[in-house]
Amino acid sequence: MVTAQVRPADLNDHQRLSNLVFFETRSHRHLDWRSPLEWLGDKYFWAVENGSQITAALACPEETKGIAWVRLFVYSAEYWSAENAWTVLWKSAKEDIAQAGGAMVAAIVQHSWFKNVLETAGFENRQNIVMLEWTYQPWVEYEADGIRIRNMTGADLPEVVAVDGASFDPLWHNSYETLQRALSRALFATVAEDARGVIGYQVTTGANARAHLARLAVHHAAQGRGVGRAILGDLFTTLRQNGYYKLSVNTQSDNRVSLGLYKKMGFLRTGEAYPVYTFNIPACS
Repeated sequence: MVTAQVRPADLNDHQRLSNLVFFETRSHRHLDWRSPLEWLGDKYFWAVENGSQITAALACPEETKGIAWVRLFVYSAEYWSAENAWTVLWKSAKEDIAQAGGAMVAAIVQHSWFKNVLETAGFENRQNIVMLEWTYQPWVEYEADGIRIRNMTGADLPEVVAVDGASFDPLWHNSYETLQRALSRALFATVAEDARGVIGYQVTTGANARAHLARLAVHHAAQGRGVGRAILGDLFTTLRQNGYYKLSVNTQSDNRVSLGLYKKMGFLRTGEAYPVYTFNIPACS
């Protein structure tokens, strides 16, 4: 009988992990600017090895200090149930994360089986992600006094990162590298600035006449000045000029400011919602 061994995954595991992810239908993959295997080499990536085979894997890298999202959980149904694979990997994950200083581990759930796994492991439902959609409609052009909207460039990224950090709860912060990737893949990306510099931004992706607002942020010190409305109004104009007539977006169910803005700008809820689960791992004492 081959004994299962949990160990840190590394770059040499890429092909075997790729096969596991490709052939197994039961996998959780975080919606991300990076594919799950691009996190290989991170300290919070573990694999279960049965002889020469990798039969399960868990990745929850720490993108920003103290926050670790579950980017990948996959297992071979030939060797494991979802609960057993998670239990084996989660034991090592908790130990390693605690020794490294602790972190809040979070996951956005898209499948009921993964929800059951997390709830059994003691994760708590923190909030939901809700989906909304805007369909082209005439609107009144809106400009905020003293604010200019222009295309984002790489030189803006330090200020964009600062805006991002001042706009959201730490759970939702994006790192410089993530925003750099977002800009490189954006269909449209703009910043709002006043005399002091960048105070807001948006990144939109898209294809086939449909676009997705991947990120909209306004610095907390600039909120209430109509910055978000100005950014969206400019985006609507750009979308129309380029043949995009639908724009989707998601936001937290308890983010009243964002929900209020989107409702005011003509977005409607689609009915889709995805729960966010978290588990706090304290540092070893």
